Amino acid sequence: MTVIPRAEPPFDGVVRRLAGESTPARSMIQRPPAGAPNIVIVLLDDVGFGAPATFGGVIPTPALDRVAADGVRYNQFHTTALCSPTRAALLTGRNHHSVHMGAICEIAYGYPGYDGVIPRSTATVAETLRLHGYGTAMFGKAHVTPMWETSPAGPFDRWPTGLGFERFYGFLGGEVSQWEPALYDQTTPVEPHVGRPDYHLTEDLAARAVEWLRLQKTSAPAKPVFLYFSPGATHAPHHVWPEWIERFRGRFDHGWDALREEIHARQLALGVVPPGTVLTPRPAELPAWDDYDDRYKPVACRLMEVYAGFLAHTDAQIARLIEALEDLGEWENTIFFYLSGDNGASAEGTLHGVWSAPSFQNGVPEDPDWLLAHLDDFGSARCENHYNAGWAWALDAPFQWMKQIASHFGGTRNGLAVSWPNGFASRGELRSQFHHVIDVVPTILEAAGVGAPTHVNGVEQRPIEGVSMRYSFDHAGAPSTRRTQYFEILGNRAIYHGGWIAACFHGRVPWIRSAAHPFGEGESWELYDVRDDFSQAVDVASEHPDRLATLQALFDEEAHKYDVYPLSDETVVRALPGNRPSHLDGISHFTLYPDNVRMPELATVNLKNTSFDLRAHVRIPPGGAEGVIICQGGSMAGWSLYLDDGAPTYLYNYFGRDLVTIRAADKLPAGPVEIGVQFAYDGGGLGRGGNVVLTVAGSEVARGQIQHTVPFIFSMSGETLDVGIDTCAPVGPYPEHFPFTGTIDRIEIDLPQQPDADHAQEETAGRYRSALSAQ
Repeated sequence: MTVIPRAEPPFDGVVRRLAGESTPARSMIQRPPAGAPNIVIVLLDDVGFGAPATFGGVIPTPALDRVAADGVRYNQFHTTALCSPTRAALLTGRNHHSVHMGAICEIAYGYPGYDGVIPRSTATVAETLRLHGYGTAMFGKAHVTPMWETSPAGPFDRWPTGLGFERFYGFLGGEVSQWEPALYDQTTPVEPHVGRPDYHLTEDLAARAVEWLRLQKTSAPAKPVFLYFSPGATHAPHHVWPEWIERFRGRFDHGWDALREEIHARQLALGVVPPGTVLTPRPAELPAWDDYDDRYKPVACRLMEVYAGFLAHTDAQIARLIEALEDLGEWENTIFFYLSGDNGASAEGTLHGVWSAPSFQNGVPEDPDWLLAHLDDFGSARCENHYNAGWAWALDAPFQWMKQIASHFGGTRNGLAVSWPNGFASRGELRSQFHHVIDVVPTILEAAGVGAPTHVNGVEQRPIEGVSMRYSFDHAGAPSTRRTQYFEILGNRAIYHGGWIAACFHGRVPWIRSAAHPFGEGESWELYDVRDDFSQAVDVASEHPDRLATLQALFDEEAHKYDVYPLSDETVVRALPGNRPSHLDGISHFTLYPDNVRMPELATVNLKNTSFDLRAHVRIPPGGAEGVIICQGGSMAGWSLYLDDGAPTYLYNYFGRDLVTIRAADKLPAGPVEIGVQFAYDGGGLGRGGNVVLTVAGSEVARGQIQHTVPFIFSMSGETLDVGIDTCAPVGPYPEHFPFTGTIDRIEIDLPQQPDADHAQEETAGRYRSALSAQ
């Protein structure tokens, strides 16, 4: 039995009446086994197997090349096909349903495999290593904290700092702007981009990680570290400096079909796929490049150029970590895992690509002509762009499908490179053992000489479900120790066993976010012998019906064992708010204060699809005031009440395209005053418009009409509700932050009675779809 933390040792000195007659004992430092290596995990986001050059892609990734050259690379390594599930599995060494993360945090609902709350009985590897004497840190994207626990009220025990990471600098949600990110330092909101035209998030994360490594190794040279670096790149929005984009100008003018063929040829030439590997065909749901409208091809090409620059730039930041370890003399004794993706490439950018992420996340399609007119915005803070679904398919070569599709390797196969110069002799070799993300933790524990604990912080632990990969480091031909692995995301499911995989694509394509299909009757299961069919190209179900039936029964067995049931692709059921706790249930009157800054959208007052009465009690100093009184959202969607040259102004931002401004004619005089915004919603559905009346001291000073409103979510990028300031990307055409120069006493908001059940159900279903498109 391995219990951590260890019991406090008994005092082994001598205590007498006087110190001169006594013998002190020296306090002990908890140390891991002698020679335990440093451990670094790099996890990129939304990178297809065929994107990086290391695995046959056309985008240079020299840092990934370096890790592969100093160690080994795996061409049969798997993730879960979705973000939060992969991250929870990676950190715990258990299947994603076992740790209650069957889908992303935003759509957690009330079943053991899906409630989004990582149990104490499945402690993270960070907590295990910390209690064995490691220094631990996470830099970047977490996305494993229950959404109702992300507000300033906490609790914080499922934030990274409560999951074993002594140092956390990053963000909690699924995506974030690289230019104006909503970040936390430990549990405190920070804005490092303010006043920094040279700021880029991935660069900042790398700099902070290097700083932490240096501090650790200069303060305690013999203490090993565990660094988890998960930058959020290359998830949308795809943001990168123009010079990185220009490196790829014209590179993708031949289109996604030709790119996929080029990648496949490179994979064969490099030997990262076996000879004879078949390039699987394009899904019928995707257009051929030759059939795609010539008018919009420049948009598609530019979006892909931006993505390529983003991935190349991200890899360059990983190189900074490697250089820092070398400079510290620690590279040789560091086991470095470089996972090029938490799932396959993302096809969530629709068939035409995206300028405004909130637009497609709310199910409001953008006119392709708008994208064409704003082509120069791509990659900049002026938009939140995402490439066309066709590019995702190309980047997942040679496999079928992409992110979200757990039934096929396009969703679950990601490139992995591992180096550990002191730990194994192999250099630059390929490994083809079948492994899964849950196998990383037992590999780490074996390398560190640390046993899997039976009890952590007094809680008995569920067994680790992964198997160690260390045997494969120096034995290319060793048989895989992973014989069986199930896959399931949103009804898409598969079961691997002994070289065969049975796969069921349930039916919903990733770029159509709301669809429901019946389970059982009408579903089609496929069967592949992946011992000889590397890319799942030849369905042999009709030739081996008995084997298929056996594997289907095995899936059922595994599903019961790991809490995969009940299967569901039903958006409304998962989205209903009653499935998750909330501190705001039943509240219709809210009072906010200047302290209410960086309030997460899903954990504060919701003013969508409803009438409301807002009253701001402020004091204007002599000479007047300016600045934001209260706002919500960012430059791509939101609203703001502010003083423009002293005059009350209400602005509504509809997806960054339509900005409605309602402004009083006169400045406010000095003294206390109540500024009001009364919004009368048109009703009869979601995303409707309404009438706005702006008041001062109860008297109308301006009015206006808003034609359309945002139905579900202002931002999946971490934009928040702020009082007295506008953090991150400004909602309106005013300066960064634009702080209020008067005094805010309080802001009161009254909502009507709770909406009817049908209205609430429709709205929460839309929030589900928004979340699903941004994980």
